[in-house]
Amino acid sequence: MTTETAPIRKNSLYVSSSVFIWRSMLHSLRNTEALIMAIVLPIMLMLLFTYVFGGAIDPGGEYVNYVVPGIILLCAGYGSSSTAVDVATDMTNGIIDRFRTMPIPSIHVITGHVVASLCRNLVATGVVIGVALLVGYRPITSITAWLAAVAIIILFILTLTWLYAAIGLVAGSPAAASGYGFVLLFLPYLSSAFVPTETMPNWLQTVAENQPITPVIETIRALLSGNAVGDHIWWAIGWCVLILAGAIVWATATFHRKAGNR
Repeated sequence: MTTETAPIRKNSLYVSSSVFIWRSMLHSLRNTEALIMAIVLPIMLMLLFTYVFGGAIDPGGEYVNYVVPGIILLCAGYGSSSTAVDVATDMTNGIIDRFRTMPIPSIHVITGHVVASLCRNLVATGVVIGVALLVGYRPITSITAWLAAVAIIILFILTLTWLYAAIGLVAGSPAAASGYGFVLLFLPYLSSAFVPTETMPNWLQTVAENQPITPVIETIRALLSGNAVGDHIWWAIGWCVLILAGAIVWATATFHRKAGNR
């Protein structure tokens, strides 16, 4: 007499993705220090630039309206950087091998980290905008422009999060992932986030005007100030889509190479 083993049935894409997203959300809620730092650091920088440097940069007191869009993206950078550490931790502590023994696509663990980071960053961005309003930020725009600005912010956060996820996959340890990801946090300082690019030396002005962060900042700044966005919005979307696609391909290929095909 022979007994047949029932075939292992894989969970649906929705179920497996939901499980990993919920897992990452729980990790985010438990890691309150990282969430607090992702909010506190941009707020401290905004207060520093507004009250310490703002009077020298713009004696008219309107500097807060200029600097807030840059602070928003800086907040996204700080919040997304923890994704690299979280992914590197999963890749080095053996949990991926356990996931591979289950009837689920283990690569969805990366999706879980990305979605949780996106939600965490949107909350942090909302808090930063709230504090900006308290210190005098006064956007002059329509509901449509607000929605467009939020869409650009979401696209930017998603792009940066996938890029950090790819960095976490190629890093050999969580500490290395943190170091590699920290380099990206300097990009907003080499853009129009804090001062107009025309005030920079010629060689630095060329770098600032042609890097991906500047058109994103200028698009958000124009949308929230009621000005014309010009071609900045197309450069912003183009840069984000290009980097997002490259990061997803890079992350997927690296995961399959390190963790197998499941």
